[in-house]
Amino acid sequence: MISAWASGLARHRTGRLLAAMAGVALAVALVAALGSFLTASKATMTKRALRSVAVDWQIQVQPGTNANTILSLVRKTPHTRTALPVGYAHTTGFTAHTQGSTQTTGPGMALGLPDDYQNRFPGEIRALAGSPTGVLLAQQTASNLHAAPGDTIDVQLPGIGRHQVKVDGVVDLPQADSLFQTVGAPSQSQPTAHPDNVIILPAGLFAALTHGVTGTTTQIHVARDDTRLPSDPAAAFTTITGAAHNLEARSAGTALVGDNVGAALDSARQDALYAQVLFLFLGVPGAVLAAVLTVAVAAAGGERRRQEQSLLRLRGLRPRQIISLAGLEAALIGFFGGFIGLGIAALTGRLAFGTASFGAGAVTWAVWYGIAFILGVSVAAGAVLIPALGDLRAVTVADARKETGARSPRNPWWMRFGVDFALLVGSWLVFRASSGNQYALVLAPEGVPSISVSYWAFFGPILLWMGAALLVWRLTLLALAHGRPALVRLARPLTATLASATAATLARRSRQLARSVVLLALAVSFAVSTAVFNSTFKQQAEVDARLTNGADVTVNEPPGADTPPSTSNTLKVSGVRHVEPLQHRFAYVGSDLQDLYGVRPDTVAQATSLQDAYFAGGTARQLMQRLAQRPDNLLVSEETVHDFQLSPGDSINLRIQDTRTKTPRMVPFHYAGVVKEFPTAPKDSFFVANAAYITKTTGSDAVGAFLLDTGGTRQKQIAAHLSKQLGTSATVTDLTQTRGTVGTSLTSVDLAGLTRIELAFAVLLAAGSGGLVLALGLAERRRTFAIATVLGAKKRQLRGMVITEALLLAATGLAGGALIGWILSEMLVKVLTGVFDPPPASLAVPGLYLTLTAVAAVGAILAAALNGIRGARRPAVEELRDL
Repeated sequence: MISAWASGLARHRTGRLLAAMAGVALAVALVAALGSFLTASKATMTKRALRSVAVDWQIQVQPGTNANTILSLVRKTPHTRTALPVGYAHTTGFTAHTQGSTQTTGPGMALGLPDDYQNRFPGEIRALAGSPTGVLLAQQTASNLHAAPGDTIDVQLPGIGRHQVKVDGVVDLPQADSLFQTVGAPSQSQPTAHPDNVIILPAGLFAALTHGVTGTTTQIHVARDDTRLPSDPAAAFTTITGAAHNLEARSAGTALVGDNVGAALDSARQDALYAQVLFLFLGVPGAVLAAVLTVAVAAAGGERRRQEQSLLRLRGLRPRQIISLAGLEAALIGFFGGFIGLGIAALTGRLAFGTASFGAGAVTWAVWYGIAFILGVSVAAGAVLIPALGDLRAVTVADARKETGARSPRNPWWMRFGVDFALLVGSWLVFRASSGNQYALVLAPEGVPSISVSYWAFFGPILLWMGAALLVWRLTLLALAHGRPALVRLARPLTATLASATAATLARRSRQLARSVVLLALAVSFAVSTAVFNSTFKQQAEVDARLTNGADVTVNEPPGADTPPSTSNTLKVSGVRHVEPLQHRFAYVGSDLQDLYGVRPDTVAQATSLQDAYFAGGTARQLMQRLAQRPDNLLVSEETVHDFQLSPGDSINLRIQDTRTKTPRMVPFHYAGVVKEFPTAPKDSFFVANAAYITKTTGSDAVGAFLLDTGGTRQKQIAAHLSKQLGTSATVTDLTQTRGTVGTSLTSVDLAGLTRIELAFAVLLAAGSGGLVLALGLAERRRTFAIATVLGAKKRQLRGMVITEALLLAATGLAGGALIGWILSEMLVKVLTGVFDPPPASLAVPGLYLTLTAVAAVGAILAAALNGIRGARRPAVEELRDL
């Protein structure tokens, strides 16, 4: 019996089985793909964090402790690959006599490195000019002294005077902040900037020069074998932090560990949680929608299934046997749909990422594929078995009428809509709470090794989905029940004299049609919210890169360099449309030292983008006009306005270095507005002022950076040309280079690949929701069309009935989905503000993709309608005889 039943399903219910399998396959494929991608992304974050660190541990040897003892202890620590001692000594200054003049710098640092240090830690030092070994000057120090390889400089050491050394090379220190950290100090107590003046000496020469110098310290720089660390950043952080604490405990307080790799993993683990949040916010709704699509496909054949159960009962089958046959159908849908879904996921991974595992390890890949397959089987069982059990219990006529929707609810409107509005109000309340200024979706307490996600914020989108779906359901039922005159007018051009019958049919099938409208609306809203979020994420990643770099290409002058604005003429090489000088000073407000940027208000926007969201108290254009109209106006960061309780128009006295007297000078300003973000500026406290006013009051027009507009093209080539032309006198960066390094490690994930996965499935879900359910519903109504034909309905009128239903479904579903998607997009971007840096001023709407989604949904609906019309052309006698 079972084999005969399975054979009959395959022959006579092929379309319904394939449609249900398609829903299961979409759910399985989406979960398998996004789950594998999430795991691979976390592993990528861990690897990137490990690669970003040149020295894993900097172990500070405490005073009075033998450095060799600590070195021996470190080398015996498990997973230590390399450990070398590094000497640190403070200098009181440097002097150089070059080109007929004498240059002197302020205090700095001297490092003593072993001979093979650069081979063991290749990312710590980058050679720029001369020899990569020997006596090396940092680029900024060489610029301050006007020194080059071969020159002789004086190093002043406290207590022993000057020593002359010959410079062998000029180098860059890419990780100077960590190299000169205060080991053991909290992160908020670290120096705000690394030393301006640094000299690197061979270990032997360092020992000879610093003999008798007070304040000399030794660090043990360590490179670990981190290949055995867990792939998850949080687990890796816990492991590496525990190892550092273990070493400190074994040293009995004689060594402090500066855990650079732990700090990198600490940032990565927070990004990993945000990636997990994105998976839940953007991926799970798609899987749920695919499951609901499967349920809807199964429900489309509900009437036929009840007829089949009645026939089976008449032939003597017991309920248990009927349920076993339903279980067979569920098994066929679940297993075949699951395997198809896994194949789709593997193909997606191969096409988008070059590997079926999406870059995940074999074990985690197999686990996610197994979870997805089990989910698919469960969805199939729920879609087929649960309705079958319900049908067996529906033994009364009243129950059957409730199932088919022949009766409309008699509850008052406020009771029917009360639940819908309660869910929407609850969603709004959760959204308000979870998008407040003090709310953090990812909780990372200072000094606590474990972090967590505040999952209650998920209730906002969940309640919105549920409330919006119920509201669309209620409104569709209400419109079909009480809008018959409008339906008659809509159907008359297509159905002529059958317009009233068409409206009556739509009203009678209100529940089935409302189900299709809700499903299409949810699918479209998923596509809209996913597309808008991904586009906004990409937009803000570009904004972050442009804010960090300043412009397409930026030429940074070393601090202290007296570079006039006229130098911009030498930077106008081929491909550069505009060069904008940007002054950079330091100013004291009270006892607080902050960055001060001098701009030319009339031209600064020509080289870099200034968005209104970067400012408060006026638009970008208005605030630049204020700086131009009143030169002593000043734009102040939000933090400074809050700390000093400033009001518009208040006077602010800044102490700025006067180049004529070499002393700080009090310069008056007026608070004119708030600047939240500014190109090349730090993210906390800074000022923006009129460059002409700063030049007048300080006696210097020196420029800190030049912002070059290349029209968004040839950025890398122009930067390379200028870097070769300028040599070591300046640092040249371009937007393409900065784009790959700024932001969190979350932005380093292949967002383009993730976008392709989500958006491709969103289009398929929208098309399936619009077409599959309609097609199956029309297939189940072939008997109705045959009877109408016998009663005199013409083919044109039948075609009009089908097209009227299709147009109604498409219009209401797309409109409802667009509205829900827009609201959901606003909610997602606001709740997930921590993902964006800086937060977006407006959403990015991908018009081309949304148009493609709408076309796909409408195309699927029209295809289903045309297929239904084709089925209605079959002779009525044959149709009635078969049914």
